[in-house]
Amino acid sequence: MKTQGKSASDEELVEKIRREDKELYREIVGRYQQGLYRYLRHLTNRPDAAEDLVQDVLIKAYRNLLGFDTRKKFSSWIYRIAHNEGVNYIRKTGKRKSVSFEDLAVPHPNENDSPEEELVREEIRRNLTECLDEMKTKYREALVLHYIEEKPYKEISDILRVPMGTVGTLVARGKSMLRAICQRKGGDLSP
Repeated sequence: MKTQGKSASDEELVEKIRREDKELYREIVGRYQQGLYRYLRHLTNRPDAAEDLVQDVLIKAYRNLLGFDTRKKFSSWIYRIAHNEGVNYIRKTGKRKSVSFEDLAVPHPNENDSPEEELVREEIRRNLTECLDEMKTKYREALVLHYIEEKPYKEISDILRVPMGTVGTLVARGKSMLRAICQRKGGDLSP
């Protein structure tokens, strides 16, 4: 009887896929498809392109599973592939719409919110989108990975291939830049 991969770590699952059951790759797809889509959507702000890029990432990861070092973290490895695909897409097409950063510093809806509170939240979201469009990709990426994907600094360091101290700097400067840009535009990051 074959063991299902649901309880296995990513690294154990990769070993099983390589050794015995290629069909278990579906489990990897299930674990990562949504997060990769979210990351690439925020990076490119093109939902249609993000869907295609996720498929490219999953195919590349599958084809290169033999090259993955199972002593390292699989999620860092696959997000690095996604990072490269997203950056290459932006370079090739020169296309990047205004960035949406719905979850960063925007109060989450509450069933008890008044119409005024909903309007305030929408205004904050609109301000953030406009402000983020002016940021350099390296800062936007660090903010998305940390605040949206909730990756720890160590993993962001592996994905972006920068020292951990640099990740902290990118996040801190990114937040500071975001705040300054929004203030200059007359917006605010808080309700």
